[in-house]
Amino acid sequence: MITKTERLSRPASASVDDNSPPLCAAAVDMVKRVCMLRVPRRVWLVGLGLGVGIILAAGGWAGADQQNSPVPSCSSPASSSSPLVILDNQTYALCPPASCFVYNDVAYCACDVAFGDSISETLAFDNGQDVCTVNKEGAKNGTFMVSTFSVPESVKKGRGDQAIYTCPSGSNGAYAQCDGAICFTNTEGQSFPGFDKPLEQNQIICSCPITTQRPKDPVGYQILGPFPCERSFFENCKKRTANSNTGSTLFVGAPTGTPRLLAILLTGEDPHVNECLP
Repeated sequence: MITKTERLSRPASASVDDNSPPLCAAAVDMVKRVCMLRVPRRVWLVGLGLGVGIILAAGGWAGADQQNSPVPSCSSPASSSSPLVILDNQTYALCPPASCFVYNDVAYCACDVAFGDSISETLAFDNGQDVCTVNKEGAKNGTFMVSTFSVPESVKKGRGDQAIYTCPSGSNGAYAQCDGAICFTNTEGQSFPGFDKPLEQNQIICSCPITTQRPKDPVGYQILGPFPCERSFFENCKKRTANSNTGSTLFVGAPTGTPRLLAILLTGEDPHVNECLP
């Protein structure tokens, strides 16, 4: 069972760093090269992680009055061929800080409701539909929203009580991959299997696929955990703790480097975050 203290939930925000134009330009160039390739989803996510590693080696609820906010829209962070899209001024589910309950090979994650700018894989399908049209439909009928990415306030250096934990290459644990997940608004504030207390207000359940890390994968993965760093949390890099068995607890993650690069593409700035290394 997942306790309230295990549910890692905070509002969304982007960090600020005024000294990163060269890094941003390099990041955009790198993602253009990666995103021009027609490869499976996990491969380009790994490519993003490797890309940001090369670049760096070289160098919630927001409380907004949505009625008075700019008109929601979508834009490309790199090029017309990019598989990524920025969702501007939209309500979305913020899942990186979430913990999840596994049931029948699906991770059900307690994510925060946020408003503002976020980024996601385009996830295009029939007749010009994609993550933008899906999230727009959810906002229109009020029954669901999509999980997309922005930098959680809780990991900001000097402010947050969470950190990005890096599970190294060779890890064999599992994590929930929530980008593009559908989240159901009628779960807000309600009880849900696997959670010992009802969800909080502005917190909803998202249905996320599970990724199991293979030891031979070229990069590891990253999840959010407590800060200051706790060595015991790295047990979530191992399959004996983090796996797809019904009843397991998983955390939301992505290949190493992907969150940082997505943040750069979203905000134009390299985020300063708390980090924990094994």
